[in-house]
Amino acid sequence: MPVNRIAALPRLHQVSIMAISALVVLLILLPSKSPTQHPESKFEVGKQYAIKLEANSLLPPEDEAQPVRHFVPLTWHKFKVQAGDSLAVIFNRVGISPTTLYRLINSDQGTKKLASLKVGDEIHLGFDDQGLFTQLVQPRDVNETLVVTRIGDQFVSKVESKEIDTQVNFASATIESSFWNAGITAGLNANQIMELAGLFGWDIDFALDIRQGDAFSVLFEEQLVEGEIIGRGNILAATFTNRGETFTAIRSKTGKYFDEKGRAMKKAFLRSPVNFRYVSSNFNPRRLHPVTGKVKSHRGTDYVAPVGTPIWAAGDGIVMKSAYNKFNGNYVFIRHSSTYITKYLHLTKRKVKTGQRVKQGQTIGTLGGTGRVTGPHLHYEFLVHGVHKNPRTVKLPQAKSLAGKEKTAFIALAKDRLAQLNKLSELLASIGTLERNHS
Repeated sequence: MPVNRIAALPRLHQVSIMAISALVVLLILLPSKSPTQHPESKFEVGKQYAIKLEANSLLPPEDEAQPVRHFVPLTWHKFKVQAGDSLAVIFNRVGISPTTLYRLINSDQGTKKLASLKVGDEIHLGFDDQGLFTQLVQPRDVNETLVVTRIGDQFVSKVESKEIDTQVNFASATIESSFWNAGITAGLNANQIMELAGLFGWDIDFALDIRQGDAFSVLFEEQLVEGEIIGRGNILAATFTNRGETFTAIRSKTGKYFDEKGRAMKKAFLRSPVNFRYVSSNFNPRRLHPVTGKVKSHRGTDYVAPVGTPIWAAGDGIVMKSAYNKFNGNYVFIRHSSTYITKYLHLTKRKVKTGQRVKQGQTIGTLGGTGRVTGPHLHYEFLVHGVHKNPRTVKLPQAKSLAGKEKTAFIALAKDRLAQLNKLSELLASIGTLERNHS
């Protein structure tokens, strides 16, 4: 309606029209109230508020829904491989078909080794609740296990490995009856005891020179898997006190052993040509001859041990003579240089020939009782420029020692190792003192 016409209307009509227009405008500006609209909310920072979700709001659409998987425990059959066993034999025992065996063996590179099992290997076979062969497990080592899993008609393998940790341990003992017994009492295993004797075997005759009161200490590695000790590692440092003299050996970063001044532990000759565990005798330059009963210079060392005990070459050299006579029995003479000769008498068997080149530690024969003897033993002689010397005390030529920067770096390492060794030795001694005081 034009404005001039509204002005011509009575006053009451004008007011009514204006009120109705205002109401229409107000209705247009007000928001609509749909059933899904939430009223305005005010939230405070830092507070937690519950959010109402529909029960099916977290489920995937019907076309993307996955079947629910349930864990099914397996029934296991465990086998230890015996002589004559193979995977085919083991599978046959539990009713697994040759076709399944073929598929498993030829699945991938990880399963091919199963075709050649060794005596003592373990095989674990898992079956589901329907009796279907589902998984094979083969422990390969303390930290490695082969796991072969069935997927449909195929098999997939993987090697599960556990991390190996290394820690440092310590042992020490004073010898009361024998070095071997002391080592066992200190907690060393057989390999460690032999390794320790090997480290100092160029300086000490472990067969004849060990005495009550001798002592040793050793710093060594231990290997662990999940906190369980699975083996012993390298000897890092060791000391051995024999007849009041202390010898030291430290492992370098190259794996070789030197004393605290960088001098090589390895010498040109072993102090003893026989494993110390077999021997029970002593050096005596003047004694009653075992056959004649007369006092006679016995220019060598007798090692009494069981017949067949291996005899080692004391050093590198060439066999001068490998022969037999009625006095020496089976004997071997080795020339090591123009200076040194070693002789080995009364052998049961000779394992080298005249002119043959030999290495230190090589077995050249076995101990026996051939020739003019009263019982089985090895008679060992050590000659320097043709003169008989006591092989247990003679000064021996040394292998190449460290020099320059290599020596400087090693001496720093040796100081750290020996400091650690001495600290642990003192700690152990103080613990022993406390235990004695409280006993």
